[in-house]
Amino acid sequence: MDQAVRQLPGPRLTGLGGGLFCAAVMLAIGCLDQLLFDSSLTVYGVLFLPVCTLTALWVRGGDLVIAPIVVPIAFAVGLLTVADGSGGLSGRLVALVTALATQAGWLYGGTLVAGVIATVRRVRVMRRRVAQRRRTA
Repeated sequence: MDQAVRQLPGPRLTGLGGGLFCAAVMLAIGCLDQLLFDSSLTVYGVLFLPVCTLTALWVRGGDLVIAPIVVPIAFAVGLLTVADGSGGLSGRLVALVTALATQAGWLYGGTLVAGVIATVRRVRVMRRRVAQRRRTA
């Protein structure tokens, strides 16, 4: 029974699907953060890490390169709702750039998490292929 549980496949998203998933979840987290926690950048950053992990785990094997690329974009998309800016478009843009600068640790951390998971998964895929070729040769 334990073997059957471990072998269940998880969701497999294409590169585009992974990017849309990550951006949509971060946008939703940003909206909820604004409503529930009064735009707490720390809460937003902490919740960014599991989204990065899920994105890197759920992207299919052929699209693993995209995981560390889409997570910073999704961070910025969700940050649009959390960054406190006033004074029109220029005020929002200044608030976004300021929030990106002050929250760079979360951004780099999440990108690193996605990159490490994607790299480990890619190495495992390549090892399986090599082992399979050796068996058939």
